[in-house]
Amino acid sequence: MSALMQTYARLPVTFSHGEGVYLYDTDGRRYLDGISGIAVNGLGHAHPAVTAAIREQADKLVHTSNLYRIEVQEQLAAVLTGVAGMDNCFFGNSGAEANEAAIKLARLYGHQRGIEKPAIVVLEGAFHGRTLATLSATNNRKIQAGFEPLVAGFIRAPRDDEQALRQIATNNPGVVAVLLEPIQGEGGVNPLSSEYLQAVRQICDEQGWLLMLDEVQTGNGRTGNYFACQGMDVVPDVITTAKGLGNGVPIGACLARGEAASVLGAGHHGSTYGGNPLVCAAALAVIKTIAEQNLCDNASAMGQLIRDTLMADAVAAAHIREIRGRGLMLGIALDRDCGELVAAGLEAGLLINVTAGDTVRLLPPLVINEQEARELATGVATLIRNFS
Repeated sequence: MSALMQTYARLPVTFSHGEGVYLYDTDGRRYLDGISGIAVNGLGHAHPAVTAAIREQADKLVHTSNLYRIEVQEQLAAVLTGVAGMDNCFFGNSGAEANEAAIKLARLYGHQRGIEKPAIVVLEGAFHGRTLATLSATNNRKIQAGFEPLVAGFIRAPRDDEQALRQIATNNPGVVAVLLEPIQGEGGVNPLSSEYLQAVRQICDEQGWLLMLDEVQTGNGRTGNYFACQGMDVVPDVITTAKGLGNGVPIGACLARGEAASVLGAGHHGSTYGGNPLVCAAALAVIKTIAEQNLCDNASAMGQLIRDTLMADAVAAAHIREIRGRGLMLGIALDRDCGELVAAGLEAGLLINVTAGDTVRLLPPLVINEQEARELATGVATLIRNFS
């Protein structure tokens, strides 16, 4: 019996190594990685720039406490805030921790404005993490069940409904912020419209709320812009990100600008491991590589190629209700539940994910080329054809 807690329904495969968009199991079989460790390995596996950065930093210094200045952390903060158009950032170890930092920032922002019980608006279909506060902000009763009482202070709103948000503003004077994903990943790869996001920005400005965007999954080039909001003409007050930022090493970030950037002070928040030299060196290599190799543009082009290839297969296309998402964050919604496609894909040497029951989620590495993108798309089309 395994000594691990049984918190995952693991698939029957163990990977020994990877290269680019491919993983290899302990029997030597090759798999095309269509999920990148759930949007983490944006540069693929064993990317030479990240490997070199980790090796070089590990030779010098892996960890020091945040009680002291960390030069590479300061370098990463300058680069990341520059890319994001933010003023400063806090580093943690994960997306959930980045969202926790944003939630704490919003609550303190409210208290500093004299609001006794600050509330944050979140959306139906949202997923923000599995810590107690981020779980409470999430809209999934299945993963919340058994962990009550949940954290209070969240007001749920329907997706893409400006009037509902305005009604909340009228009825809830304690609201201090809106937290949302530009594209809901776990919720079924559901993009918010640019018009809605721009309306949310306007409402936040009118009400004095913070607009906080959870770009844990959509950030770091995944959608064709470094951050998804940059392709939607919206500048938030807070951005959270993680996943692809470290290409596999654990790092998350909560970035802020304007008034939000001055809310947290010494002693308000902290992290033992957050932003240590090793992970920051890896993240710097990731950001540099995304820029130098034009991987945002590649994500847009390869995402479109995957869409076109899927829809060119008449039999598969007949069972596709729609393809949602942007860049290399794609949700292929079928006309029936399709969870069994994950195991079928594994058998076929293809790693995919199914979310919301009926949606095949694809999150391949940003470094994927035309041949590999076609291989992924034709493989998924074959799975759909055989399943249907």
